[in-house]
Amino acid sequence: MQSKLIVQKYGGSSVGDVGRIERVCDKIISYAKKGNKLAVVVSAMGDTTDELIELAKKINPNPEEREMDMLISTGEQISSALLAMAIHKRGHEAISFTGSQVGIITDKYHTKAKILKIETDRIKKELTAGKIVIVAGFQGKSTKSEITTLGRGGSDLSAVALAVALGADMCEIYTDVEGIYTADPRIIKNAKKLSFITFDEMLELAARGAQVMQTRAVEVGKKFNMPIYVKSSFSEKEGTVIMDKLPHIEESVVRGVALTENEAKITICDVPDKPGIAARIFNDLARESVNIDMIVQNVSHKKMTDISFTVPKDKIAKTLKVSKKIADNIGAGGIISDEAIAKVSVVGVGMKSQSGVAAKCFSCLAKHKINIEMISTSEISISCVVKKDLGKEALKVLHKEFGLDKIKG
Repeated sequence: MQSKLIVQKYGGSSVGDVGRIERVCDKIISYAKKGNKLAVVVSAMGDTTDELIELAKKINPNPEEREMDMLISTGEQISSALLAMAIHKRGHEAISFTGSQVGIITDKYHTKAKILKIETDRIKKELTAGKIVIVAGFQGKSTKSEITTLGRGGSDLSAVALAVALGADMCEIYTDVEGIYTADPRIIKNAKKLSFITFDEMLELAARGAQVMQTRAVEVGKKFNMPIYVKSSFSEKEGTVIMDKLPHIEESVVRGVALTENEAKITICDVPDKPGIAARIFNDLARESVNIDMIVQNVSHKKMTDISFTVPKDKIAKTLKVSKKIADNIGAGGIISDEAIAKVSVVGVGMKSQSGVAAKCFSCLAKHKINIEMISTSEISISCVVKKDLGKEALKVLHKEFGLDKIKG
């Protein structure tokens, strides 16, 4: 059998303790014994990153982002070194690298850096020498030679970007679930595992709350058409392939539903209904790096209107501060915030050619007396904001309404 160049990524739960590192080590060696070249990206052990962030906040509630990157990048370095040691113990050649050492070059923005390029000479040299290369995920080196991190879930991005840069035959993402499901199996017990899902569907699900894959990693996979295999590190079962087009002739209209409870709604009341006001509001928010999701502007009455939008819940304090300043500058009324919301979404490439999906979605929620506060649509998704205490119920009834408990992957 012809050998392959394979990039694998193991998440924090996969390397959460010594026993799990040993299990991952065995899996890696089984691939190497078949003659494959392996570049392995690892996350920090278990909840290490969260613990480091909590520790930082105890020292300083508002730490400098540069110092946060110095701190939280250490978790992945521990994992990579320990995994290399485990491989050495079994008599195989391995070498661990930080993101900086392996040549992952990013822009200058700390805690959310973007990869600009990967200088692959060093990693290729070690692969050619027959070594298993272990890379600390989630991190790189800026053009200013500073340590940077790639945002939460950034090890996914490290792996997919490495696979693209190396021209790998395969990119495998190992996690604590067996693949991509029609819904979060922790909430929907009869959720079905999908054998295949398109990049576009995965992007929508990830953006709408599914936490299996980082959105930016899927974007890179789509851009360079690098199929991504999502598997469990605790099972030998087949996972899910994220790919450009499904192999089925006909797809199900809806392929998945997602829920996020990590957003808040802001309403700027009594906004003057004049050309350019909305642009001014959202330009000011963008300058402060506030990421807006859904936007609704009410019908104008007496030349005044209300504008509502959703933001990540961890940005609520910053958003309120900026919004109050904007309201004062444009002569608007008060600011209302609501953190007790949830967003439920239905996603499927089949929606492009099927009418009536929105009506079915809205009718289902109405039938179960779930009020919709905001609506957002794209070509392959429909999202509704509902009260937070009804979010899980909305997810369950929509999953059943669209027959996702009976879908064939």
